[in-house]
Amino acid sequence: MNLGQLHISRRSVTMAVAFVGLVSLAIGAHAALNKRSLDAGKAAGTEQTGSIGVTGNRVALVIGNGHYPDASAPLSQPINDARGLTAALRAKGFDVDVVEDATKDDMARAVARLKDKIKPDTVAMLFFGGFGVQVGRESFMIPVDAAIWKEGDVRRDGVSIEQVLDAMTEKGAKAKLVVVDASRRNPYERRFRSYSHGLAPISAPENALILTSATPGKVADDGKGQYSVLVTELLNNLNSQSGAASAFNKTRISVSRASDGEQVPQVSSSLMEDVRIGG
Repeated sequence: MNLGQLHISRRSVTMAVAFVGLVSLAIGAHAALNKRSLDAGKAAGTEQTGSIGVTGNRVALVIGNGHYPDASAPLSQPINDARGLTAALRAKGFDVDVVEDATKDDMARAVARLKDKIKPDTVAMLFFGGFGVQVGRESFMIPVDAAIWKEGDVRRDGVSIEQVLDAMTEKGAKAKLVVVDASRRNPYERRFRSYSHGLAPISAPENALILTSATPGKVADDGKGQYSVLVTELLNNLNSQSGAASAFNKTRISVSRASDGEQVPQVSSSLMEDVRIGG
């Protein structure tokens, strides 16, 4: 082989290597574009699932009050309810603050802790089991150290459910879930001039879902199980893959059927999208 042929051969090899490099770059660029398209499709699919709570933090305040000095006997179920619900929510990724036999100060501090945890992407939940009282169409959770002889004492010693909801809203919670198992015949009502049974209707602020153990103005008797009827059915439905709205509505139907219509929970919703409970 002479020098001219050797020069041409080397030139050909160089050109071939360059061509292969260009083809590889083109293939890589095409693959990258396809991956970006697939990723965008996955993101769009996630956004269209119609549920919130998949990302962001989820926090809950769970209060179970059972030992009231003015009651003829302790309430056995609220503390069990609080413990059972706490375990279920923690298993689903919630940061749960649980308080048992809470005084007014205990409840105020717990609500303040809840507010501190809420951010704009937060799903915030409140559970209360114990005695509840309505005054002036407003519903109050009653702490165990409440000294109630007249309706004004309820406002002084009770904790307004509506005000806790307002605090969640002010902190910018993405969604608000409330479960109130407090439609019991309380030991204070006959001390009032004109007493009302059960709880007042709780209006759902923007993007909120509320479940109460009975329809407004009605009372529900405690059963003999470990948990209340409401919490028993709620725990069953929280274990499904459905969202919070579906779980709350299934609970309402289950409790109504289990009590032959004697206890019909109330669900109030202003959710724009369902809230995913699981992680």
